[in-house]
Amino acid sequence: MAIKCPHCDVSLKYHRNGKLMCHYCGYEMPMVKTCPECGSKYIGTFGTGTQKVEEEINRLYPDARTLRMDYDTTREKDGHEKILSAFADHQVDILIGTQMIVKGHDFANVTLVGILAADMSLYSGDYLASERTFQLLTQAAGRAGRGQKPGQVVIQTYSPENYAVRFGAKQDFKGFYEQEMAYRKMLGYPPVMNMLGILASCTDEANLSRQCLRLSQVIEWKIKAKEAADPTAEHIIKIGPGEAPIAKINDKYRKVIYLKSPVYRDLIDIKDSVEQYLEENPDKTLDVIFDFSMMGSKEV
Repeated sequence: MAIKCPHCDVSLKYHRNGKLMCHYCGYEMPMVKTCPECGSKYIGTFGTGTQKVEEEINRLYPDARTLRMDYDTTREKDGHEKILSAFADHQVDILIGTQMIVKGHDFANVTLVGILAADMSLYSGDYLASERTFQLLTQAAGRAGRGQKPGQVVIQTYSPENYAVRFGAKQDFKGFYEQEMAYRKMLGYPPVMNMLGILASCTDEANLSRQCLRLSQVIEWKIKAKEAADPTAEHIIKIGPGEAPIAKINDKYRKVIYLKSPVYRDLIDIKDSVEQYLEENPDKTLDVIFDFSMMGSKEV
């Protein structure tokens, strides 16, 4: 079993300082000696985090000068700048890092880029997952061969046939766009349709469920009123309420309602109705956030 954060619906990450840490709320605890579930003393750590990669690189290439750029190593003031300066000044042979090292950096003598677990971002539960994966792959691959020397990119993935990975490896922007748009059209996601996400959070899980049910009823009433006023209008699609991809963060439970419509104004009207309900029925324990994704046309 994985040891989970008591405040968030995520697993704690092991750090070499002997602590387990939550990367969402910052909760820390000492590494356990026995399993809290069964009492076993056989506790192991595994993963593909940057610390693990650094250990393996140092084992395979003991003479190479390595530097790690991640959450832990950049928390100090000017942490990013110091690491990047050291790499630019050739004080380091191998730079190991998270996504933060792939964006916007121009190093002329980088001849090899390795990407581990390239498909990890594909399974985030977000309709933008493939797009973000493609972006990360093209950005990371673009770090190699920017100077006079040619570059090479090695991609490790468990999903080599996924179109985001295939087109990202080939830097094929047109091919990815055509495939991604086919999925967006089929499922009605932006930019084909406008979308509104309503995220509600509360420390009381039962109260959150009650409030989300009421919000859902307000939304359904608004949709029916629009359809009655104009039977020829295009339908608004409601999904949820359901658990957010991460169901609890920092002791707050989270649920989400999604709405899709080709007409942006319809979603604005629903947001206004929900806000009016919240003003007329205040609940200080409830937080509600609205997130719009627009199609870029047919907004009114």
